[in-house]
Amino acid sequence: MTEAQKSDLPTRFAAGVVMAAVAFAAAYFGGWPFRILAALAAGVMLLEWCDMHGLPRRWALIGGALVALVLLGGIEYFYPDPGFAPTDDGGEIDVEDFQPALAAFALIAAAGAVLALASRRVILGWGFIYIGIPTFSLLLLSWTFGGLVFWVLAVTIATDVLAYFAGRSIGGPKLAPKISPNKTWAGLAGGVIGGALAGYGIFWLFDVGAPFHWLGAPMAVVAQAGDLYESWEKRRAGIKDSGSLLPGHGGVLDRLDGMLAVSLVTALLLIAGFWTE
Repeated sequence: MTEAQKSDLPTRFAAGVVMAAVAFAAAYFGGWPFRILAALAAGVMLLEWCDMHGLPRRWALIGGALVALVLLGGIEYFYPDPGFAPTDDGGEIDVEDFQPALAAFALIAAAGAVLALASRRVILGWGFIYIGIPTFSLLLLSWTFGGLVFWVLAVTIATDVLAYFAGRSIGGPKLAPKISPNKTWAGLAGGVIGGALAGYGIFWLFDVGAPFHWLGAPMAVVAQAGDLYESWEKRRAGIKDSGSLLPGHGGVLDRLDGMLAVSLVTALLLIAGFWTE
């Protein structure tokens, strides 16, 4: 690590601990506290997305408020009881339980299209969809079984942490130098190891069920892909961070880009019927 990176490490570590504590606490309580936190995070991410692409502030505020409202209204309409999931009374999850999520995805996509038409900015509509559908997926996981949210959080955080330290400590060949010059293959390997360990640990601790005992490693790759996509968007926009809200980390989107990808893919696995609770 460089001296600048070392001096930034305490701030980054402290902010990371606080963020993780808030996320895990919200996941533990579930219900409306978790739903509201997720909706607020989505709203802030869309604001950062709009700033990243130089969109007018009024459309950023409209988009941020709309994505939060659509998420809260959509989850309440399609999965109305935030304090109950089929697993609470020992019941089984059926594939049919996830079919309303497809309608919710379509609703979010339609809202994004309307926003794009109204603002005459396709990038705003795409940002709405890019952030809205994965965030709804995370809310769906919370309704299904709180252990799945812990699994997503743990895998994503472990991937980020191990990738960061492995990449900084080992260095070596760059993973995608034209997109994110700081990411290395060593960092990817470290992230995969971190995701695998965290995934199996949460599987064992919460009895999450198959196939999540082995999915931590491939989901680490998904998280890294989500990170790279956001890095590509930032590089196109000519900026380093999506925002400055989080000391040592940049913006909320910088920290949750990998989680968006993991949440969406995890939800799609449930919708496809690959979960045995």
